[in-house]
Amino acid sequence: MGTVVIISATPQAASWTWAQTTALIVPVIALVGVYITFTLNQRAARRERRSKTFAEALTAVEEYLEMPYRIRRRPASPDARRELTDEASSLLARMAFHHAWLQIEASKVAEPYATLVAAARSEAGVHMSEAWQQPTIDTDSGMNLGTAYPRDRSNAARATCIEAMRQNL
Repeated sequence: MGTVVIISATPQAASWTWAQTTALIVPVIALVGVYITFTLNQRAARRERRSKTFAEALTAVEEYLEMPYRIRRRPASPDARRELTDEASSLLARMAFHHAWLQIEASKVAEPYATLVAAARSEAGVHMSEAWQQPTIDTDSGMNLGTAYPRDRSNAARATCIEAMRQNL
């Protein structure tokens, strides 16, 4: 005898199972996890970029504040004088760039940075003028200048600026 297969034309009652619920929930949880991870990574990357830019802005000011020492220790040549004046001009342009960037991206930091730049220009400008008036150094022992140029205003402005940068991060 042969096998008889009976196919019902009436639909079976469908019921939702835990397996189906699990199959739906697992991908949703995975997608939420991916979204949270992506968001946190983007936030960390933005913070890192901002921190690096803040450090570069502070470095430009510090290099400008070091210019009197570089001028004082300059070699006695027209090329050295031109190089130093070009470098001072380049540093002024970098500080202006960073100030503009801060005005756009971190406006609460722009004013403290502008104060820092103004203090640095004021102090280093006087010291650079004095350094240009000094004779060039031609001995190794003369490279030790013995006395630091005072930078009280710049140091105070730097501390204020760094605090504003910390708060902005």
